[in-house]
Amino acid sequence: MKVTLKLVRVGMNMQEATIAQWLKSPGDSFVAGEPLYTIETEKVTQDVPAAVAGILLEVLVPAGQDARVGEGVCVVELGAAAVEAGTGI
Repeated sequence: MKVTLKLVRVGMNMQEATIAQWLKSPGDSFVAGEPLYTIETEKVTQDVPAAVAGILLEVLVPAGQDARVGEGVCVVELGAAAVEAGTGI
């Protein structure tokens, strides 16, 4: 199932963050807990882990650009079956 992952709030006052680096590229599979991208805020630089296993299909916010909390940052195919198949479909 395809879903859009949104930028989560990592600090109480966080309103936006810069996507510093994508640690996965479209087509790459990942497991739950594996970092997908790195964000930078005024106070912290932090890796953002995947909540579930899947495959990165599309990056919506490129590295170096800002995203607001709740904004979609990427599209993924969820599920262990997607990871095992190594494809997004």
